[in-house]
Amino acid sequence: MTAEPLTAAKLFERFFAPHYPPDALADLAAARATDANPAGNPSILAQIEDAAAVFARLAPGALGLPDLDLDRSDASVHRLGAALTRERRDAWLSPAGAPPGAPQAGRAGEPPMLVTLVTHGALYVGSCVVKNHGGRWQVRSPLWESLVRLQSRAGTGDLAIFQWWLKALSDEEIGRGRLADRYRTHVEVPTFDAERLPILAAGDRRIPRLAKVRYDTLYKHLRAHLPELRSVGEDFPSPERFEEMGFKSLEFALLGGGRMLLMHGATADGVHLFWLDASGFVKSAYYPADGFPAHVVQVEGEKVRVIVSVGGEAQVHEMLWWGA
Repeated sequence: MTAEPLTAAKLFERFFAPHYPPDALADLAAARATDANPAGNPSILAQIEDAAAVFARLAPGALGLPDLDLDRSDASVHRLGAALTRERRDAWLSPAGAPPGAPQAGRAGEPPMLVTLVTHGALYVGSCVVKNHGGRWQVRSPLWESLVRLQSRAGTGDLAIFQWWLKALSDEEIGRGRLADRYRTHVEVPTFDAERLPILAAGDRRIPRLAKVRYDTLYKHLRAHLPELRSVGEDFPSPERFEEMGFKSLEFALLGGGRMLLMHGATADGVHLFWLDASGFVKSAYYPADGFPAHVVQVEGEKVRVIVSVGGEAQVHEMLWWGA
């Protein structure tokens, strides 16, 4: 018989729910919306910081990575995300001090290592947002449910970092670095100071569409219309990979007052976007799409909107101009 998948909901129900007060479980939505520190008691915030410090000190050993540097930098979240593998997660499911595979009920008062790591790890990642990006704790009970309110050019959002952990450790996402991906998407990208990028070209310059797309024709096109871009960069798709994509055409837009170039085009399976700055390739995105109607890219203020058709239904993807 195939084991039941460990979804984020199942992880919560099986391992974390037993550690919640009955009234909180009776109405989780209300508990997650209720301020547990309305008076701004600094001792409660100190408890959060202490828990984050405990995680930074003990997690490297629990992960079997004694040299893992958890220094509360953004980079440390990426290192942590890469360490969340299926093998490690499965080992943490047994009660603390029990051999892997032992019954989850285990010894009274000794939760699985998974619970200890995630409840403290959520506060560690939140502390990185607070320290590096000016986030503010929105305290909840229990403490690991606390949110971090982040103001950025994308707006104001409350980051549910405990939920990030549950999703990243689910069967669907385990081993894919999704904790770091969410941190990048919801923290690093919105707070990136894009105005510090050097101007590549005048923002009102129009670069014509490239109808016959090959690596060599793209190179000549950029040399003719954007000579300031000396190279597409080492991380741009190789000539072989670029040919495999089979672009029907490529279109171009200068973003951020000429600080970045956006290239986008359709292939047989979807739409690819590439962001380049003065140093070349920065990032890319791909959206599955029907062959008809053609995709649309709209640039409005600080936002880029990509509209594609999937199964005959329009889907809209919106991001800041420096990319997702």
